[in-house]
Amino acid sequence: MASKTVKISNENYVWLVHLAAELQKRYSKQISFDEVISTLKEGKIKSNKISDLAGSWNISEKEAEKMKKNMRKRWKNGKFYLFRQRFSY
Repeated sequence: MASKTVKISNENYVWLVHLAAELQKRYSKQISFDEVISTLKEGKIKSNKISDLAGSWNISEKEAEKMKKNMRKRWKNGKFYLFRQRFSY
């Protein structure tokens, strides 16, 4: 394989290092920058969307039901706190 020199900013270099570390954890092997770029190109790295967190919070059914009950109660009473501010509707 031929090698090429590419100039990138320090910020992008640090970003690539972090992505390489993430991929090394995922695949349990050393990852080159070429592999990081190929993975990006193929769209195999998740973006930082809120939907990426779906299913990542492990709570019991009992805890989930307690949270739902508490939320319903607060919405019903018109008292919902968001970022420590009270919103009434």
